[in-house]
Amino acid sequence: MDDDKFIKLCKEKIVDYTNTTMNLNSIDRPFYISTNNVQVVWFDRALQNSKALLSTTINDGLYYEVIYNEDKNELYFDVYKRIRNKVKLK
Repeated sequence: MDDDKFIKLCKEKIVDYTNTTMNLNSIDRPFYISTNNVQVVWFDRALQNSKALLSTTINDGLYYEVIYNEDKNELYFDVYKRIRNKVKLK
């Protein structure tokens, strides 16, 4: 899979996840996004593996990690949420 196809697939998976799973938690105020609302934060390709970190324009603290293992034709989709970010002063 070339890089452009991989990024397109990542964005589509995030849109699908957000528009289905996330809306189950927001029945009173559902929201829908498109691939235009998904941003690639970081991307790399090494050998037969592609990896991307992505976020959306929704202010929910979520970010996504998508990895494609071309040898096994497997896509790994992880969702993370920042719980806390604190700077310690010396």
